[in-house]
Order: sequence, then structure tokens, then C-alpha cells
Amino acid sequence: MSELSAAGDAATGVLVAHAIDPYRDQAAQGHTTAGLCLNCGTRLSGDFCYRCGQAAHVHRTLASIGHDLLHGVFHFEGKIWRTLPMLFTRPGALTRRYIAGERVRFVSPLALFLFSVFLMVATFETVGGPIGGTSVAERQGAKMTPAKLQSEIDDTQARIAALEQRRDKAGNTAEIAIELKALRKTAEGLQSAKALTRGDFSKPITVGEINTGSAMLDERIAHAFAEPKLFLYKLQSTAYKFSWALIPISLPFIWLLFAFRRDVGPYDHAIFAIYSLSAMTMGTVFLTILLAIGVPGKLIATIFVLGPPLHMYRQLKGAYRLSRLGAAWRTVALVCSAYLAGLLFFVGVLGMIAE
Repeated sequence: MSELSAAGDAATGVLVAHAIDPYRDQAAQGHTTAGLCLNCGTRLSGDFCYRCGQAAHVHRTLASIGHDLLHGVFHFEGKIWRTLPMLFTRPGALTRRYIAGERVRFVSPLALFLFSVFLMVATFETVGGPIGGTSVAERQGAKMTPAKLQSEIDDTQARIAALEQRRDKAGNTAEIAIELKALRKTAEGLQSAKALTRGDFSKPITVGEINTGSAMLDERIAHAFAEPKLFLYKLQSTAYKFSWALIPISLPFIWLLFAFRRDVGPYDHAIFAIYSLSAMTMGTVFLTILLAIGVPGKLIATIFVLGPPLHMYRQLKGAYRLSRLGAAWRTVALVCSAYLAGLLFFVGVLGMIAE
């Protein structure tokens, strides 16, 4: 059921983005366009109404509903296949061209951002994520009660010990080595899941023992220590819902980088921020999938650390037509401001978590 729910989230994301960036259906060949527009009543003179843009021919069959769904999910108006490659290979050119007025060729920044967030939700629910875990054992362990989880850990450790005894007697056979590797990976995942249970804290922390200077933060931290799994679930869900808040939080920091330039304004910075956040979100999805299919964690970590600054540099240099030095120092400043914006977002999310 979780896979179906995740697939539904992905489809919903496409449809929401599709509603924000609506496409004009291609008129079916062979159908007349004479008459009035069914949407606004304007007399037609072609395949589309010149006033509202609606197609002259309107499908009214069950098959057309399926066609529209498939078209929205798999084609995304065809723009997605032009937008995504440029988003990762030439982000500066994509940003600059969209700001300059090339709107028909590319997916709008906000539509792409919404789609990337829904895609991230679907991916994390299917293969795990930063909170939910990336291994099967970790995701299954997170669903168990503390007693059941501890029982599974003890059973796995006992099986590992028995296999090690067999290996010592029979020699280091390949079959036993493979089975031991799988069991140790399972044990590691179960231990990671246990780390999110209350049983790992020898003494519950109360509000009175925490003093951050903010009563709200004290209460949230105490709640996190008391019920970490529930708290992290709420944190993740709230972060998804309010991910759009990263856009207005980021804008002042970007504006400061170009405070003395008269040729760029708030709109330019907003397009830059939304495309950048979309790239980071979709990059996280891609790395999560790679980790789930067995790509070495060190390689994933290297890409995760070096990828965002490199993307920011290329986008800054291309979008604002900067020199290498100008793009370099602004990249350093933007990376630092991104951490600060993330901290502000995290504090805001903490304040919105319901008890």
C-alpha cells in the first residue's frame, strides 16, 4: 500500500504542477475549428482561441481522460525533457532564458519546484530517505514496537554468531561469507531503527532540564527526546508541506549579493532561487535512489558535498553573466547563506509542529 500511496503522490505532484503551468492540447487532425470557443464564446479562426487559448476541438470521451492523464504524467507537455537537462548542465542559461521571456519552451520554475517536492516525497516513502532510512531492514524496523525490534536484533545477532561458528569449523566458504554479509547489513539497519526509539535514552529529558532561551524550542526538544520517531515523522511531514517557504527565506540573501546592480531585480532573484531549489531537491532524489540500489556511500557523500556548490557557481555565472571571480565569491557567500536559510526554515518548522 505504501508503494501505491507513493505513486499517487508522484502523480498528484505532476497534476498540481500541470495546473499551475497549463498546457494547450493539440487539436486532433481532421476536426473542424469553425464556430465559437466553448470556453469564452469568441469566434474561432484556427486550432486555438486567440483570446483564451483553449483548443477548438474538445474531447468528450473516456479515452480522452486516459490520454490527458498519460500526457500529463509522462510528457509534462514535453517541456520537462528540455528543462531537466538544462537544469543540471546549463542552469545559468536556463534561468537567464526564462527571465528573458522564453516561457513556452520550459517548465515554469514554480511548477518544477512543486513537482520535485512531490517526487521527493514519493521517493522517500518508497525507498527511504534521510529520516526514514534507506535499507529494507531499517524501514521495517522503524515500524516495529521497541520490544519487537529488540527481539529481531537479538535473533539476528544469534544467527550471526551461529554462522561465525560454522565458518570457523568449515572454513571461510563463499556461501557462509555471503550470508554473513547480508545478516550484518540487516543488523546494522535494525540498530539504526533502534536509534530512533525511546529505549536508547537512559533518562527521559523534561522541559525543565532544557534552557535554550525559548519556551517553544525547549518544549519541542523535550518532545523529540521523549518520542523521537513520532517527532521526526511530524518534522518530515511539516517540512514537506512548507517547503515553499524556502523561497521567500532565500530571496533577501540573494538580493544582498547583487545589492548594487541595477539590471537585476527581485523577480530575477526569485526565478534563480526556485530553479536552484528544484535542482537541489531533484538531486537529493537522484542520490537517494543511487544509495538504495547499492552505489557506495562515499561516492554519494562526495557528490552531495561538492555538487550543490558547483551547481550554484554555474547558475550564478550564467544567469547573472558574472566573471569567474565574481561567481566564485558569490558561491561561497551563497553556500553560507543557504545554511543560514536552512536553519531559519528548520526553526520555523519546529514552531509549526503540532503536539
